[in-house]
Amino acid sequence: MKGKPCEDHCILQHSNRICVVTLADTHPILQSGRTIKSINYQISNGCSRLNNKVSGKSKRGGQFLTDFAPLCRITCTDETEYTIYSCIRGRLLEVNESILETPTLLLEKCFVKSEQPSTEGYIAVILPKFEESKSITENLLSREEFESVVSKRTVGQSQPT
Repeated sequence: MKGKPCEDHCILQHSNRICVVTLADTHPILQSGRTIKSINYQISNGCSRLNNKVSGKSKRGGQFLTDFAPLCRITCTDETEYTIYSCIRGRLLEVNESILETPTLLLEKCFVKSEQPSTEGYIAVILPKFEESKSITENLLSREEFESVVSKRTVGQSQPT
């Protein structure tokens, strides 16, 4: 993302075109056993994703995001900071305020002990424009395509230079 290798994001798209942004399994936060110190939705002095107010059937008032719009910044206990981007154009429907109080929710990826999918560890929910939703889907990697990219990346990193 933005020229930073291996800072993978995951976009889950529902058939109703709503997209959920979360960290991919390969993101350094999840790979390196880092501990999250804080999550900040304050993007700049004048822009906080927490101030996003959506209303009505057509979701009026939601902040419009471009592909490279920052959603939040995650700081780990080792002071490493990661910016999480929207990755898609659309209207911000909501941010996950639960991760502010319990940042470890982001670390709970696929399944928890009860074998039910964990749905609490998302960062934001975005609704792309209707006319752009098909092109967004076409530009995202499927799980299989993503795993192929990651395996090639792993092979490339393990070979001597």
